[in-house]
Amino acid sequence: MNLRTAIPSILLLSLLLSGVSSADAETAASVLEQSMSETLDLWREGRYEQLYERLSHRGKTSREQFVARMRDSARRPACCWQKMENFKVLNEKRTEATVHVKIGLEGTPSPVQSATRDFKLSHDSQIWKMRLTDVFDLAGAGTKKSRH
Repeated sequence: MNLRTAIPSILLLSLLLSGVSSADAETAASVLEQSMSETLDLWREGRYEQLYERLSHRGKTSREQFVARMRDSARRPACCWQKMENFKVLNEKRTEATVHVKIGLEGTPSPVQSATRDFKLSHDSQIWKMRLTDVFDLAGAGTKKSRH
């Protein structure tokens, strides 16, 4: 192969590979979005035991403590298109990702409130998991214990 035919071949190959990487990025984004959506659905449906298993960085919070705190919270994700809007992957590695998304919430003083911010997800047990503290924050169930 001479230089005249090698250069166009290399350019064509690089164009093809860049198309594959953008398709992979779109697939990764849809997997992250789907995983987060399923987690929010468990919360909305009140399936707190299953929700606990879908969360990472649980620290010293037991399943029973988590379920009790979530039952005490009136907030939950909104339904349908208001649940998640403007989902964007900011950073993704093999076991960790950061996404920016607007989460619609019900059970707040206003009819529908939302929280728009970054969320860190961890890849564990073949699924992407939200952090327990993020769910507590969204639920208004804060992680600090009250003193009597």
